[in-house]
Amino acid sequence: MAKWEYAALTLASVVLVGCSANTTTEPTPTTTTRIPRVTDNSVRPPITFDPCLDIPDEAMEELGYDARDKDVDAYPMGTHSFLGCTYKGTERVNGLRRFIVSILAGNVTLEEELAKKAEYSTPMVINGRAGLREVGHSGRGTCTYAVQVDFGVVLFSRSYLADGLTTVPEDQWCVDMDAMVSMVEPYLTP
Repeated sequence: MAKWEYAALTLASVVLVGCSANTTTEPTPTTTTRIPRVTDNSVRPPITFDPCLDIPDEAMEELGYDARDKDVDAYPMGTHSFLGCTYKGTERVNGLRRFIVSILAGNVTLEEELAKKAEYSTPMVINGRAGLREVGHSGRGTCTYAVQVDFGVVLFSRSYLADGLTTVPEDQWCVDMDAMVSMVEPYLTP
């Protein structure tokens, strides 16, 4: 490289350093709003709560679920959508049965949920939010709570996994569900 090229390069470096030293840059604003990971073709509100992202793993671990092995789900259905997260229980029921819980956030209304499942739903309130308890429709040890939120509902559905040895009586399907849903409810969006 010629001497004049070194001089030009040195001068350019000084100018750039001088410019950058005197220039103040404003921090780029950041937002906590996230783009929903699923959308649909409807005019329904976007789902602003993502069970896999918005419920701390520690909270699910405290409730007896393995948050390290959660399954992320998304169900775009054209006229509505659901975002879901499924957790496996870490404990056995009566030493025999395992269970899972699936949490689905959907942009369907509580009224739609009730109309669809009225024969086995009971209205209820969880931490001041309107909701439903749905039990008995599957015959397979499943208890579901639907909790109303601004964009629609969040469904908490716990199922006992068949082990071929025992069945869980229907009156026990929802045992401790009130406590679980009450603990997770504060993480839901308004």
